[in-house]
Amino acid sequence: MDEVRILEIKQSVFANNDQRAELLRRELKEKRIFLLNLMSSPGSGKTTTLTRTIERLRDEFKIGVMEADIDSDVDARTIAATGVKSIQLHTGGMCHLDADMTRQGLDGLAAGDVELAVLENVGNLVCPAEFDTGAVKNVAILSVPEGDDKPLKYPLMFQICDVVLINKTDVLPYFDFDMEKCRENIRMRNPNARVIPICAKTGEGVDEWADWLRAEVKAWRG
Repeated sequence: MDEVRILEIKQSVFANNDQRAELLRRELKEKRIFLLNLMSSPGSGKTTTLTRTIERLRDEFKIGVMEADIDSDVDARTIAATGVKSIQLHTGGMCHLDADMTRQGLDGLAAGDVELAVLENVGNLVCPAEFDTGAVKNVAILSVPEGDDKPLKYPLMFQICDVVLINKTDVLPYFDFDMEKCRENIRMRNPNARVIPICAKTGEGVDEWADWLRAEVKAWRG
């Protein structure tokens, strides 16, 4: 049997994206635009958390939001109702955004007058974690109903995150969710990640999260 030639293309594809992401980050730094990449499973409360965040920060920063989904414009309309600039990005069936797609979104957002740009990535815990979008910081939301074992099952997502928001704390009494065990599982993957329990519905913990984001934006903008 003839020898089979195997080409490892995954590494080169990621390397190319990493270069483009780093270039985008440098450009954002020059323009003093802070880009946040927000990731989570579907239904974890990304859009509600983002709405609460906007309520806390819209008087301090010019905010623009890119809502990435395979289809629909539901989330973009929800965010637009808060009074900030919002656009919907359709990925054409792809389950993530990469640096070039993010750049296109920023161009569509006309981010020149935006100080804080937020990318609400496609909802899943696998693909978005694999592609550097050029964001300054990565944040993951883990909701209580999903379970405290998700950092063990989806390690890369938690390894790349600067902050993990544990959302829907109001339903803790109804689920078998161990907060301390979840913290331990996150530390196993990423000892530097900050963990902030929140309830986007009631606003509990959102001030701590907004304080962190406010400080990061100000530091990035110099």
